[in-house]
Amino acid sequence: MPVTALKGVGVRNLERLKKVGVSTVQDVLFHLPLRYQDRTRITPMAVLQQGDQVVVEGVVESAEIRFGRRRSLLVLLTEGDASITLRFFYFSASQKAGLTPGVRLRCFGEVRKGPGSLEMVHPEYQRVNDAVEEQMEETLTPIYPTTEGLHQLSWRGMTEKALALLSVQPEALPDLLPVDLLNRYQLPELAAAVAYLHRPPPDASLEQLGEGGHPAQRRLAFEELLAHQLSLRELRRRQQQTPARPLHGNGNLRQQLLGALPFTLTGAQQRVAAEIGEDLKRDRPMMRLVQGDVGSGKTIVAALAATQALESEHQVALMAPTELLAEQHLRSFKGWMDSLGLEVAWLTGRHKGKTRRLILDSLAAGEKRFVVGTHALLQEDVAFQALGLVIIDEQHRFGVHQRMALREKSGVGGLVPHQLIMTATPIPRSLAMTAYADLDLSLIDELPPGRLPVSTVVIPDSRREEVIERVQAACREHRQAYWVCTLIEESEALQCQAAEDTAQQLSEALPDLRIALVHGRLKSAEKEAVMLGFQQGELDLLVSTTVIEVGVDVPNASLMIIENPERLGLAQLHQLRGRVGRGTKESHCVLMYHPPLSGSARERLGVMRDTRDGFVIARKDLELRGPGEVLGTRQTGEMQFRIADVVRDQQMLDDVRQAAELLLEHHENRVAPLMRRWIGQREQYINV
Repeated sequence: MPVTALKGVGVRNLERLKKVGVSTVQDVLFHLPLRYQDRTRITPMAVLQQGDQVVVEGVVESAEIRFGRRRSLLVLLTEGDASITLRFFYFSASQKAGLTPGVRLRCFGEVRKGPGSLEMVHPEYQRVNDAVEEQMEETLTPIYPTTEGLHQLSWRGMTEKALALLSVQPEALPDLLPVDLLNRYQLPELAAAVAYLHRPPPDASLEQLGEGGHPAQRRLAFEELLAHQLSLRELRRRQQQTPARPLHGNGNLRQQLLGALPFTLTGAQQRVAAEIGEDLKRDRPMMRLVQGDVGSGKTIVAALAATQALESEHQVALMAPTELLAEQHLRSFKGWMDSLGLEVAWLTGRHKGKTRRLILDSLAAGEKRFVVGTHALLQEDVAFQALGLVIIDEQHRFGVHQRMALREKSGVGGLVPHQLIMTATPIPRSLAMTAYADLDLSLIDELPPGRLPVSTVVIPDSRREEVIERVQAACREHRQAYWVCTLIEESEALQCQAAEDTAQQLSEALPDLRIALVHGRLKSAEKEAVMLGFQQGELDLLVSTTVIEVGVDVPNASLMIIENPERLGLAQLHQLRGRVGRGTKESHCVLMYHPPLSGSARERLGVMRDTRDGFVIARKDLELRGPGEVLGTRQTGEMQFRIADVVRDQQMLDDVRQAAELLLEHHENRVAPLMRRWIGQREQYINV
């Protein structure tokens, strides 16, 4: 039912409502208040405390204009022996004239501490007639999220009409959760929950409503999370209906690769490699996300999966979000595959003309069997003869659409490739269950033996000279160091300039050290040369922007300085720190901040100092910054919630998964309406 069915909603308001995602009566009912005010009772002035938002009633004793730094109208309102001052900075002569001694007022506002007494600044007020008893509000007053041109009175009027319509036409908002589910999870009926949230009774707990913990709020959040879970289950079901080529392999390449490694796999690596191996043998496409902390050894597990596909006469494509990371993978896989007599191809947006054509022709003909690349692999003219396995690194940098696009390139009629997705960004279980319900999850939760923990210190940039001396001392002991420059601006040009300036300053301060610079604007060949030089020990100090966040493996690097770490999220800081501590020497990370620190920044840096567990850090990152920052905007653009909150509601997620299974098993006819209600036009999960 369109929102224009509500009396008083015309064309002008319709445009305004669209800005906040409201186009139907149902949208109005699901547009919940941000907070509530209690205007249902009068609070005696004698018990007022700073910070209270209350209704008070009293008699004007005096009203006078004061001239100080700002002209203001001060009205003394009394009730018996108690009083409060009303302060107005903006007022008219007629307003002052109406506030004469003896006038009785009812006011609503926030109680603040004034110079001499408690006061309210610009309260809402009305005159009270002693002869006629003024009615108080019967429910808590809702405050709605809004947009320009739509006032709170408009929202209250609209929701009042929508609730009245719902009371006479309950079919306008059908309850899609069956009674057995409501009983099992102790959830109220939908109409009752919606009515409660728009007009809570006077005795409702403002604290509970503010925290989103009221059963009525949990009811709506539960249903929205359930719809999201069902949409991902539906995507997975459709994926599983598409056949894939079983990749059995004979194990020869795998054994050769394992035999050539200078180390043995950890138990966690062996377990995850076995899970992937079994998936690849099935005739349904593998969709597996491998999570592993920095340095846990995900890449070799991916290489073992690749050998199984190559043994089965199929092609493998590995896609990374940046050229730098793709180059790192190219070096790693080239090293492993060269020993097996296999060539690794390379495709990025920089390949043009004849060179590009030759690569594309060889992939289409099946001559090149393994390719590493960036988003360039997604372009229309890229085709494969028989693509059996797609490996995607740092999944959160890609949207669902991009991840799925490679499925269409298998080159084998009607069959889709298996997908292995890797991330070094630890994702808390609650978030993974919500954002990646269409994937199987594997966890490499064990670091290779011999890894020493990285000690982390947090110091102000006033100690910069001391830090420079520390870098010099480390490099004199034939160790290597990183110096990472960060900027709050998104501009890559500004970041590169900051890094160039820092490299110049450090070169002047440390003339005996071999110092080089790497940033995102360097040409690929220049970057490669610098990184290779650093890797081979030809450089002492690498000055860089955050481009080295992922991918570079230099065991001799044991010191990292991160400038302005307060500007980065926990996950990114953890990724950067993971570049050191890869060898056998004790390693250190110096977080050099610019004071003063905000409370949030102080908390973030404290977490980095106190723990090295990626999943502890990820949970804290989720609490501090929310899912958008932890997953990346591309991914969360596809999992926006109207009411649910992944952090606040994570305790529900096990029940939500269970409810999804029960609905699919016993009430399948309710699944599509639920997804339509909550996901609507955002059904890209299903239509990928």
